[in-house]
Amino acid sequence: MYMKRCSEYTCMRTRAHDELAGERDMGKHAWTVLWILAILAGLIACNGGEPRTAGESVGALLAESDAFPAEGTIPQRYTCDGDDTSIPLRWSEPPAGTQSLALIFDDVDAPAGTWVHWVIFNIPASVRSLPEGVAADAVVDGLGTNGSNSWGNLGYGGPCPPEGAPHRYTFRLYALDTMLDLEAGASSAELDGAMQGHILDTGQLVGRYGR
Repeated sequence: MYMKRCSEYTCMRTRAHDELAGERDMGKHAWTVLWILAILAGLIACNGGEPRTAGESVGALLAESDAFPAEGTIPQRYTCDGDDTSIPLRWSEPPAGTQSLALIFDDVDAPAGTWVHWVIFNIPASVRSLPEGVAADAVVDGLGTNGSNSWGNLGYGGPCPPEGAPHRYTFRLYALDTMLDLEAGASSAELDGAMQGHILDTGQLVGRYGR
């Protein structure tokens, strides 16, 4: 491995020098490996059960819909070409300590960058699903508070891509250790900021839609 790396980078050391350097490097590498392992062990111990950040990978929450399977095609009725009604969603039990949930539904393939279709937060921790056709009211009794989508409207706005290849639409679900101090109409960026340090777990569901 070492000789191959030297060859690839045109290493010009002499054999004797390489052998001596190799002995020193082996000692350094051993200490480096031990140091890295110690750091990783500390991180694992410190982060167990701790809040995550909004940018972390998908966690253990299982998000599903009766309308389409994961990575499947979103039916037209939930888009701007149909009834433009919100997609039903359900999820698994959130972790202990969850005080509320939040949801962002967006299009990661939009030509001008991510397009947000729905923001809803302060979903009660006891809720395990959102029904089809959630109202676009500021506060939906028993379900949560609507934020603003990229059209500047409250509530859900269905997939509405330009003609071409299908776009990927992502439901991102967050279990939080607090109720958020946000007003109705908050943007996804404002929600992301408010969630920092409060995310206990996450889940994701991806669907596709094209014209």
